[in-house]
Amino acid sequence: MQNASSVILIRPTGFGYDPETAESNGFQQQRNDPRITRQAEEEFDGLLDALRNCGIRTTVLDPVDPKAPNAVFPNNWFSTHADGTVVIYPMHTLSRRSERDPDMQATMQREGFSVRQVIDLHAWEQQGLILEGTGSLVLDRVARFAYACLSPRTSEIAVNAWCEALGYVPITFTATMDGTLTGQPVYHTNVVMSIGTRFAVVCFDALPYPAERTELEEELAKAGKEVIPITLEQMHQYVGNMLELRGTPAPGRIRSHHAPATDQGVEYLLLSETAFLALAPFQRQALQRYTELVPVPIPTIEAVGGGSVRCMLAENFLGSK
Repeated sequence: MQNASSVILIRPTGFGYDPETAESNGFQQQRNDPRITRQAEEEFDGLLDALRNCGIRTTVLDPVDPKAPNAVFPNNWFSTHADGTVVIYPMHTLSRRSERDPDMQATMQREGFSVRQVIDLHAWEQQGLILEGTGSLVLDRVARFAYACLSPRTSEIAVNAWCEALGYVPITFTATMDGTLTGQPVYHTNVVMSIGTRFAVVCFDALPYPAERTELEEELAKAGKEVIPITLEQMHQYVGNMLELRGTPAPGRIRSHHAPATDQGVEYLLLSETAFLALAPFQRQALQRYTELVPVPIPTIEAVGGGSVRCMLAENFLGSK
């Protein structure tokens, strides 16, 4: 399936501004406020509550490195797959490499999940081949396409090698913060676009090459997605950084009449309050044809960490033991 019914999160015990990652992340803002970590923990708990209210299973882990400032964004260093595979990724900065769990298989088995194999790619770092998980890769898990915008955190060679190993077709492109050829590359693909079961949200304005815009739109249409374009301004408000999940709503939860229920449950679209408020009415209506929107306020994590709700959620496709 395209969407997961279970996610893995990591507590932001050492959350704070990281100047090392800020060099390639144009969304990060430096704030010297002693309350930042506490605010991030409160926002994290709010996201947990929202997930649980939607009946989405959550696995919460403590960070391997409790001082890691970006540990709240776990989807960058590992991904899980329905065949029981866990992939460990090569990270761009030293400050993020300490987040990786060297025994992720044992950790997941301890949490009650079955792991068939671990593909550990972290040695690619020695060759400068960087690929930061489902930050770098936006996956159409049904059509088996892997979309990736190239940046210091996403090597084209690494994208191609990953796709060959896991059976995906790579679609790479350039995306910049201002949409120009000379602009700063967007650090992660999942800020530019999001793919759901029946829709795709994309900031085509961030792609400076018209041919790449056309190819991206055509491939998404071939995959049967309704394409919902967003503007550069909306991208900067994290509208592209959303994640469709599948859950069973808690008793008494009032559901949107727009959200269709299936045999597998209700499809929810998790996004930040910032992103939700930036959506135009017609975009909101288009998304509500397919999902129920679940906005969560995380202003501190967005501003200081330079990532939003999708970055905080590592989809868990592993089966139970």
